[in-house]
Amino acid sequence: MNLVDFLRARTAEAPDRPALIEGPANRPRITRYAELEERSARLAALFRARGLAGGQTALLFLPMSADLYAVLLGLWRIGATAMFLDPAADAATFARCCAIRAPDALVGPGRAHLLRLRHRALRRIPHKFSNGFTLLPAVRLHRANALVPRERIDSLPEDHPALITFTSGSTGQPKAAVRSHGFLRAQHRILSRALGLRAGEVDLATLPVFALANLASGLTTLIPDADLRRPGFVDPVPVLRQIDRFGPDRCTASPAFLERLAEAAAARGRPAASFRQLHTGGAPVFPRTLEKLGPFAPNARIHVLYGSTEAEPISEIARDRITEAERAGALRGEGLPVGTPAEGTRVRILRDNGGLPLHPRSAAEFDRLLVPPGQPGEIIVAGDHVLPGYLNGEGDAETKIRIGREVWHRTGDAGTSDREGRLRLLGRCRARVPDPRTPGAWLYPFSIECAATAFPAVRRAAFIRHRERNWLILESEPGAATPDISDFGELAGAIHAVTTLPRIPVDPRHNAKIAYPELRRLLERRLP
Repeated sequence: MNLVDFLRARTAEAPDRPALIEGPANRPRITRYAELEERSARLAALFRARGLAGGQTALLFLPMSADLYAVLLGLWRIGATAMFLDPAADAATFARCCAIRAPDALVGPGRAHLLRLRHRALRRIPHKFSNGFTLLPAVRLHRANALVPRERIDSLPEDHPALITFTSGSTGQPKAAVRSHGFLRAQHRILSRALGLRAGEVDLATLPVFALANLASGLTTLIPDADLRRPGFVDPVPVLRQIDRFGPDRCTASPAFLERLAEAAAARGRPAASFRQLHTGGAPVFPRTLEKLGPFAPNARIHVLYGSTEAEPISEIARDRITEAERAGALRGEGLPVGTPAEGTRVRILRDNGGLPLHPRSAAEFDRLLVPPGQPGEIIVAGDHVLPGYLNGEGDAETKIRIGREVWHRTGDAGTSDREGRLRLLGRCRARVPDPRTPGAWLYPFSIECAATAFPAVRRAAFIRHRERNWLILESEPGAATPDISDFGELAGAIHAVTTLPRIPVDPRHNAKIAYPELRRLLERRLP
């Protein structure tokens, strides 16, 4: 098999259908399915002519674009593997990742090649390709235009690696997540059902994996005219112009990105009426965010997706399926509702053991590690689209549980599941702190943060233990009165103090998750 077969099938069905649309609304670059297939075949010829072969790895520093997918498909045609690193990573991380899997080629724009001056690991890569001008030696990708397309698509075993990405390393050394062709096919099957993908629709998508699913299903992906590296700070005006011109049927994006669009649309007094479906995830999606999205996309059914790098998706829920009991429970600290498991996904709640490794178990032993419905623990997941392990097994001991031939992935997320299988998210297991209300009990900070964001004055909340006290940190709307401890009802006993910050630091990728290490440094300077 080869994932490029999906593209060939969609091209045969509708060769002139736009596959990807990018750039400003008044000067769009439209790449049709037939053009994408031909471009990828010419790039495959270039890669082979320059010495790349099946089984080798190319490190890609390309933004979400037609160039990215043409290169990706060109590599897969010859059986090569694409690898991705965060360009903002430090030298030690670069060295560590390139030691885990040494790349044979580097592909990127001119500014990506300048990273070679900073990182010895990149200078060691034998083959360099550039999709733009660069001062450093590299083969320009436009040379593929003069070559005869390589029509052959190599047949590969299902476990042949297609993509390699790396975990952030924020809780230790980065781990290499390998997605095989068979894994991505299984993921596409589940994503297409969860998202209801239909050929011919136009999807405004911000996440590369969803654009891949679109290509495999015959959709048109509208790539936002924005810097997607900082979704919470994008300029929404150019994106709204794209929406006005192309009238996308659906959108798959992070909550921070969608909030920016919703606020700008409200300010101009014109919603995005073309949307029929909105899917959001990748970071916590609070009820208040969902309320903002309703007026923004009045004709759309709005869905929340919960997943992770190793398992996407895990569960999903439509906004109109969140019950009043779940909304009220979130205010009481019972967690954020994230729906029921996606089709083909098995979810259990494991007794939270503080992240200690669990060796292979029998089925009976495994059952004894699980908690009953309604009790908090660690969310674990299994299925064909769940990564069974990391490259070279590094990190498997901490994150995988093997029960016979079945592998369960430990998400590291705390949560509960009721008797109907409806999940509530409580945050990261490692973030738990002693609950001052009950001796020997644990409290998950995210449950307090979720309750705090229900107050209209609160833009963002962070709950953190500092010097043996539980602090609730609030980022408030300008000029608004923030809640105090007494406003939190039965949760008040878990909070020792409330303070505010002009801005709570967030992660660089999603601009939505609290950056706790940076927050701690801020608190050291501000709090007694």
